[in-house]
Parts: sequence; structure tokens; C-alpha cells
Amino acid sequence: MEQNTLERRGVGLIDVDPELAFPGYTLYAPLAGDGRVDLVGLRGELVHQWQLPYRPGRHGRLLADGTLAYNGVTLAAGVLFPMWRKYSGGSMGKYAPDGTLIAEHRDELQHHDAHHYDDGRILYTAVEPLTGAQAERIRGGVPGTEADGTVWADVIREVAADGTTLWEWKAAEHLDPADFVLQPHYWREHWPLINSVHPVGEHTVVASLRSVSAVIVIDRRTGTARTLVDRATVAQQHHATPLGDGKLLVFDNGTFRTGESVTYTRAIEIDLATGELGWTYQDSPREAFFTPYMGGAQRLPNGNTLLTEAAFGRIFEVTPDSRICWEYVVPSFTEYPDSDTAQVFPGVSNAVFRAYRYAAADIPWLQR
Repeated sequence: MEQNTLERRGVGLIDVDPELAFPGYTLYAPLAGDGRVDLVGLRGELVHQWQLPYRPGRHGRLLADGTLAYNGVTLAAGVLFPMWRKYSGGSMGKYAPDGTLIAEHRDELQHHDAHHYDDGRILYTAVEPLTGAQAERIRGGVPGTEADGTVWADVIREVAADGTTLWEWKAAEHLDPADFVLQPHYWREHWPLINSVHPVGEHTVVASLRSVSAVIVIDRRTGTARTLVDRATVAQQHHATPLGDGKLLVFDNGTFRTGESVTYTRAIEIDLATGELGWTYQDSPREAFFTPYMGGAQRLPNGNTLLTEAAFGRIFEVTPDSRICWEYVVPSFTEYPDSDTAQVFPGVSNAVFRAYRYAAADIPWLQR
């Protein structure tokens, strides 16, 4: 009898409604893999695979020209704190369909997200050390859990194609720790733990702050940050993505949800101007859809939404009226290859950070 619970329940394509699902190909990168990135068709068939020099740090995404933007784990910065190996990166590369490296930016303190523009710029998250009085300013979390007295604070950078820094924003300079308090179950090693960044027009960046449960909107000209939603609305959320209509799509994980004991994940639309909620998806029963960390939500051209239940390698598509029309479970089960990460996250995993769906026209090089 199969002993891996997720594999026993079924992997690969679970089901599809071809009349409702958005036709195309789904891209994902197994987090515990060795740099493998898969592209699968609507029937779950593997149509292309990249083999890259680093395991994901943390995902890949296709650019407008069909090349692959991929963030990889270099392991070059050392173990800054126990969780660092789990979500660090270091390499932000652009790869051809055959896996040839076209361009790369290196920052060994990069983690979680890197948004690759089509013109070669990259907007990404990194960290800087806070010690002494600076570290003591950070509020909340589990007392005494700093990394050797250090709190690593988030930095957002944008670099040009040649690596020149175009813009930099530091959480320690622009956020008041009294307003962005670590939730009580979190270690104090990393604050406020930005897990996604995305431009909104020319002068604005939206960022998701996991460990304080907030989404902020940053004015690039002044550095001022406006809180769009906080822990009264979201809980350990990920992947805050503008939709282009004044709305933001957010993957709301649901860990440590304020005022509720039941854990459940949902996808929500938020008005960028008012913070009011719009369209929402959650399962029935609601606890049937839950990932305690990671995850993604992508709005598709037909109005459907692709969701990544990341910790369990489950990727599924829902219609605007919450009907599931495609479901796939990543069939790649491996252990993390480096001992530092395996110690924090032991066992066999099929987890992915995010998945993306692309129309055939978005992948002109794909032989079909």
C-alpha cells in the first residue's frame, strides 16, 4: 500500500471540464527538486521540461518573448537563520527553452519573489541585518528567537538589465514596527517577511507582508507605505497581484486568522483604492482548501482563476461562480537535496510555490 498520503490520493490530472477550463499549458517548479521545471497540457501530459542549475528559489514564469524567468537557490549566503534555506534564492535568471542561460542577476540575500520585467529589469525582495537597538524596535514574535541577536529586515530592490540599482526601499526605514507587529507564533529572525512584490503602474509597488499579515501599497517616489489590508482581513497571505481594473488578487492562506479557530484558504479580490473585498473563492466545506504557507492565484483571460495549494502540490482552476473545472496534483515527490533545508522541512514533498497557465500563443516555440 502506498505510504505517501498525497500520492495515495492520486496525482497528475485529477479531472478537467474542457468546456470551462482555459485552454493552455501550466508551468510549475517542484520546490524539493534539483532545478526541474515542468510544462503540462490541459490533460496533464508533460509537453516540455527545463533542467536548470539550481533548485527553485522559488518559482519560474514565462516572459512575453517565451523565455523562462527563473529564480534559483544558490546556497551562497550561508544559513542566516533556520528558515533561510527554505525560501532563499540568489540567482535571478532568464533561460531559453533548451535551458541555456541568457541573462542573470545575482544577489545572495534575495528571497521569495523576483518580478522579471520584459525589458530585463527585475524587482525583487532581499534582506538586511538589524542589530542592537534596531533589532529591539521590532515588536511581537516569540521572545528570544532572533538569529544570534539579529533580526533580518526586508529590502525591495529594482535593478536594470545590467545590474545597476534603480530603486531601493527598506522596511526598517519606512515602516513603524509598532504598526507592523510580528504575529505571536513567529520567530523574530525575519521581519516583516515580504513574500511577493509587484509593480502597479509607474510609481507604485504592492507588497505582501506574511509574518505581520498585511498588504501594503508603496509610493516609489517617497517610500511611503499605505496599508491596504491587515490581519483583520488577511492571514499569512501570498501573491498580491494587480488585475489592471483597480483590483488586487490575493491568495489568503488563513493561518492564524483573526477571530477564527478553523483554518481555511481563500482567494480574494481587494479594491486598491478602498481596501474593500470583492470576489471571493473558498471551498465547501471551507477547510477542504488550505495550505499553511506559500501559494498563488492567477486570473486567466477567460475570467477563471488558477490556484496553487502549494504545500500539497495541488493546482486547480475555478470559474467566477466558484466551479472547479481543472485539477492537477504534482506527481514529483522528492526530499530537499541540501541537509539544512531537509532538517527544517523533513520528508518527501511535491510542493510548488506558484503555478502559471499560458495560452498556446504565449509559447510560440513549443512544438505541438
